Amino acid sequence: MKDFIIPDDRDMGTPAKTGAPVTLTVDGFEVTVPEGTSVMRAAAEAGTSVPKLCATDSLEAFGSCRLCVVEIEGRRGTPASCTTPVAPGMAVRTQSDKVRKVRKGVMELYISDHPLDCLTCAANGDCELQDMAGAVGLRDVRYKAPDNGGLANHFETRDSSGETNPEWLPKDDSNPYFTYDPSKCIVCNRCVRACEEVQGTFALTIEGRGFDSRVSAGAASDDFLSSDCVSCGACVQACPTATLQEKSVIEMGTPDRSVVTTCAYCGVGCSFKAELQGDELVRMVPYKHGKANRGHSCVKGRFAYGYAHHKDRILSPMIRDRVDEPWREVGWEEALSFAAGKLRGLQETHGRKSIGVITSSRCTNEETYLVQKLARSVFGNNNTDTCARVCHSPTGYGLGQTFGTSAGTQDFDSVEQTDVVIVIGANPTDGHPVFASRLKKRLRAGAKLIVIDPRRIDLVKSAHIGAAHHLPLRPGTNVAVVTALAHVIVTEGLMDEDFIRTRCDGEEFQEYAAFVTDPRHSPEATALLTGVDPQELRAAARLFATGGNGSIYYGLGVTEHSQGSTTVMGIANLAMLTGNMGRPGVGVNPLRGQNNVQGSCDMGSFPHELPGYRHVKNADVREMFEAVWGTEIDPEPGLRIPNMLDAAVDGTFKGLYCQGEDILQSDPDTRHVAAGLAAMECVIVHDLFLNETANYAHVFLPGSTFLEKDGTFTNAERRINRVREVMKPLNGHADWEVTQLLANAMGAGWHYTHPAQIMNEIAATTPSFAGVDYALLEEKGSVQWPCNEAHPEGTPLMHVDGFVRGKGRFIVTEYVATDERTGPRFPLLLTTGRILSQYNVGAQTRRTANVVWHDGDLLEIHPHDAENRGVTEGDWVKLASRSGETALRATITDRVSPGVVYTTFHHPDTQANVITTDFSDWATNCPEYKVTAVQVSASNGPTDWQEDYAAQAAQARRILPAAE
Repeated sequence: MKDFIIPDDRDMGTPAKTGAPVTLTVDGFEVTVPEGTSVMRAAAEAGTSVPKLCATDSLEAFGSCRLCVVEIEGRRGTPASCTTPVAPGMAVRTQSDKVRKVRKGVMELYISDHPLDCLTCAANGDCELQDMAGAVGLRDVRYKAPDNGGLANHFETRDSSGETNPEWLPKDDSNPYFTYDPSKCIVCNRCVRACEEVQGTFALTIEGRGFDSRVSAGAASDDFLSSDCVSCGACVQACPTATLQEKSVIEMGTPDRSVVTTCAYCGVGCSFKAELQGDELVRMVPYKHGKANRGHSCVKGRFAYGYAHHKDRILSPMIRDRVDEPWREVGWEEALSFAAGKLRGLQETHGRKSIGVITSSRCTNEETYLVQKLARSVFGNNNTDTCARVCHSPTGYGLGQTFGTSAGTQDFDSVEQTDVVIVIGANPTDGHPVFASRLKKRLRAGAKLIVIDPRRIDLVKSAHIGAAHHLPLRPGTNVAVVTALAHVIVTEGLMDEDFIRTRCDGEEFQEYAAFVTDPRHSPEATALLTGVDPQELRAAARLFATGGNGSIYYGLGVTEHSQGSTTVMGIANLAMLTGNMGRPGVGVNPLRGQNNVQGSCDMGSFPHELPGYRHVKNADVREMFEAVWGTEIDPEPGLRIPNMLDAAVDGTFKGLYCQGEDILQSDPDTRHVAAGLAAMECVIVHDLFLNETANYAHVFLPGSTFLEKDGTFTNAERRINRVREVMKPLNGHADWEVTQLLANAMGAGWHYTHPAQIMNEIAATTPSFAGVDYALLEEKGSVQWPCNEAHPEGTPLMHVDGFVRGKGRFIVTEYVATDERTGPRFPLLLTTGRILSQYNVGAQTRRTANVVWHDGDLLEIHPHDAENRGVTEGDWVKLASRSGETALRATITDRVSPGVVYTTFHHPDTQANVITTDFSDWATNCPEYKVTAVQVSASNGPTDWQEDYAAQAAQARRILPAAE
């Protein structure tokens, strides 16, 4: 098994700096470093490790442990090397009798109040205190208890007289993933600083003074589980002892090897070191050289990987003739032959276009590419769609129309140089927490924030940050608010005229300016519609236009509307109006919901586009793929998922191969989805678990987790990251192999032996990937497309000297109200979203200890609306719309405005999407999840529909015992 060779992974002690070069000598060796660099880091650059305990290169220097002292010529005493900046001509001695004596004395004090159980300690072999004791040469501790007396300490439960030790505290096991053992704490502050500087939650503090100092997770009554801790793991990673320790390490032991791979949760695309013993995964540690996460993580990526070995996971193929029959386990050959025969039979009976595929935004680029190739090259049609369409397809359309490319403009590092941030329709602290931590750090440094969201998300006000403006718009009025912002900017002359003149289409700007200056778009004129205070909106517009580098980050609260594409174009208009394009700290940045939403779009998952966003009607594009694939490509666009379901009900669409997507839980209008699936004669589900869609499946092909495959993901910043095989697939095959086996069972004759070959084919056919291969990714770690001859090392910032389409295009964004309206029967508006601990439909996170934070969907309702309906905290309520009804428990909060309710969609027993309608974006058919007219009323428990659904699901998931 060949592992990725990790670059220099040493802890350099303090963060890297930028500045003019400074030359000094360390132990007689000359070294040149940037101005502002610490003496400790300079010594490390020269190859000399200075002992340390409170210092680590992910945190600013603190200078509390006093172990890193050095001598500097011409200076008195022994300064701490971590807090001492370099100076020209400085001569540093890291070793001398005086320094050694000080360090040994300091270490002796630490060890005198530390349990000496190293052989049985979980951190044995991975303990910095142990390492530093060896480094300073400590061999004995002189501090002994006096005769007839005791020596105060924090680690013995009883003192020498047998009395209870008041300084001792028991271990805190409350968190499901790590323990806190106060007896082993050296009060280095690293955990507290990590929580503040890296995560930005400020959940930890040091309570007490002097000898009584200890780490506290909140109030005296709080433990780690009940505190504000978000379980990101930054404190655990920072801890130099076993004070904060992963439970997996306690149970399994210290890992002995690691593989660098990419997280398979949200669109941030964090890099991790999967640390193992043999092929057993011990822990996931954020990779410090990861360019998307810079060594940070969230609770999902850091800890929620246990689903890979969950008892619910299906590892053998299964088939059945009818969905009311139990499943029958079979071998791969029989399952694939059964599936291929069914699909070919359907095509012979009902025509070439009677079957199709759905690709997954959780699978790799290579796997997604093969699934759409299966449809086009083997099935002979363009019936391919993806879950990416039901979340971010308006991004592709809107940015393609305005800028000429269907992706975000910046890298995540860009946020460090922004001055004003608009967050619209996104909740980064829950949906994209690692990016949120970087954003919060910038806000604490002085950047201003404008939040446009119906809910009071955490970014509006939390520890040490707050939004300068919160515009709590009424759901469905995004376009009106964005246009009103533009109205203020144009009518008050705040636009960047030079940028518009040189970089944008002049005639289209004139048309747009005439539209947007119409008084009907003023904040005052739209206030009744949007519910936003006009003065607050005007102040926000002025701040964005005049506050310096302005960046816009948006999520599904923008795209999942009937005017999602229009809102994206309006956001692009704002960026161009203010000249916030083409440099660090600015731009338009969609926050992608899943790990490979961007990649699944790039790979041609839509029914009208081949890889690289090129329309199937273009003969030259088809000819290129036909030459590579050796088959003819249909010039007619295929069916999207709603069209497949409609056609199934009509009797013309009969078969579906669905890889890594649970449309019955994630797509809108659950009844409609169920009816379409039930009408099909062959549904093939390729997944890890018997998901909701599998209730209507005839073939189940077991999938592989991200830990069991090679490939690439493309994150929200267009970054192509390697996914590396950490362990062999438990089902016997990686997902790309399963798709190839199915294709070959249908006569395709594919001969891929490794995903690298698939990437080579992608590069040969997709211009934005033309320069990408695995060798480049191994060398660079990751690259951002476009990566081609013009940009051989990728493109961190888009549209620097000009837009991809040439001139930027202003587009008129007329507000058109959704057809989904409130009224006497359904007076409230429902909007949906995510919570930190859960992910998408919850198939992965529900099968981990993350359920301790969120074990069921809740309905957020404003106190006023709750009181009117006689609802109290924790009550069962019925949530009804024109499409259906479900029941769930209510939580009363003023995070939502009166007239608005909110819930998540992570749990299938709620099936929140039975409520949502089939209204969708006018350009892309992206469903309108965020606006549903509903009524809330008291309930005694689950609805009849929920009970019937649960009974049908239990019936559909029966598996015959192996003996039968």
